[in-house]
Amino acid sequence: MIEKIKKNYFVLIVTFLFLYFFFNLLDGERGLISLLKKKNLLSKLKFEEKQVNNDIEIFEFKNSLLSNNFDLDYIEILIREKFVYSKKGEKIYILKNDN
Repeated sequence: MIEKIKKNYFVLIVTFLFLYFFFNLLDGERGLISLLKKKNLLSKLKFEEKQVNNDIEIFEFKNSLLSNNFDLDYIEILIREKFVYSKKGEKIYILKNDN
């Protein structure tokens, strides 16, 4: 039995090294599975970053409308939406979304 192991010593070492590198390639902190998870997380974070940047642009635009030079039309829209304000003789139609 020991003689067979001595004859196949090279084959055993190569087999164990192959298995070691194969499992470390797939699993672990720097493995292939971890790489795929990190790429997925990166794509989600880039998408969220785009959404946040779009929200920031919208808020900056709305803020610019309410800054030094008032946009009276925008202020009127805000008042009408928030307080359901109307002028005399106007008809108001309120659309309800049944979702």
